[in-house]
Amino acid sequence: MDDQRIQDIQAIRESAAAVAPRDGTLQRVRELRFTSPGFDLAIWRQMAALGWLGLRLPENQGGVAMGLMESIALHEELGRGLVPEPLIAGSLAAQALALTTEHDLLERVIAGESLVALAWQEKPDEMEICSGLAESRLFVPMAGAADFFLVPVAKDGDIRLILFDAGELSLLLHQQQDGTTVATVHFPAHRGRPVSADMREQLASALDEAALTMAAYLLGLAERAFEITLDYLKQRQQFGQPLAAFQALQHRAADLMIQLTLTRASVEDAAAEVEKQVDSASRSLAISRAKARASDTALLVTREAVQMHGAIGWADECDIGLFVRKALVTANEYGSALAHRNRFGQLAVATHRLPQA
Repeated sequence: MDDQRIQDIQAIRESAAAVAPRDGTLQRVRELRFTSPGFDLAIWRQMAALGWLGLRLPENQGGVAMGLMESIALHEELGRGLVPEPLIAGSLAAQALALTTEHDLLERVIAGESLVALAWQEKPDEMEICSGLAESRLFVPMAGAADFFLVPVAKDGDIRLILFDAGELSLLLHQQQDGTTVATVHFPAHRGRPVSADMREQLASALDEAALTMAAYLLGLAERAFEITLDYLKQRQQFGQPLAAFQALQHRAADLMIQLTLTRASVEDAAAEVEKQVDSASRSLAISRAKARASDTALLVTREAVQMHGAIGWADECDIGLFVRKALVTANEYGSALAHRNRFGQLAVATHRLPQA
């Protein structure tokens, strides 16, 4: 990357401090847990004002037209702060809306004036558009606050987007372990307004990008949990010396550092591959590799962090517990590690890209 690109990425990292100061407290996160809709609408509008909802959209559609590396940097910082606002889901919905004829609505969404949720997931642990035939969607974010819902529906062999007003749908809200809210959405097939032609390939690309930005969020989450744990090991005394002096804990920490380093390399490499505009198979292989590793690393680091904190790590008032709860939820969003490993294997076989013996 040239110097200007590096400066842009640093600037986007610094802008994240408006919502999630790099080493700030997690009091806001605690206060929003198990509330409805589970995030702060004022913060959502602030994110919109910063251009984050249209970060990846072209300027002629009201976006900022930044690259994927900038998006990765932003979501990594938000992961460090456990930001509950569903920016990844909101950006995905904006990208889907940009494929439709709803230009006025897209403008309001990017400005933070209206909320649109993309209800795309038909099955648990799904990471791509399926048949689009079922009349319900699972794990829909923003359901308690969304004004409209975009639903991919199968028609004549195509996948087209149908727009529903929130009042046209039946919502069953669920609270997750981290305190956020999602919904099972039931929609009547005879209602809604068709707003696109076939969008199967474009939606697949947008979902891949959402998986990669979630990998970046998980990376930021894991790195912050690791830093908090290292600080605790240096401060906590046992047998007259800090826990960090014990060799067994040093070895465990070193192993976690290796996994974090490999995860960063994998996420950044996948972003670079996508920016090269490689073929869809290469893109999906790189993203599945990164998302699988990020999911595994976030769960490993946060669980080890709780163990290294000892008994206090299991107490709700200890911040490290917030990280493991968030990891348990977000590690499976846009495909779990297992789902992405399976996809990687299937694509590698189908495209003859298995490693040579």
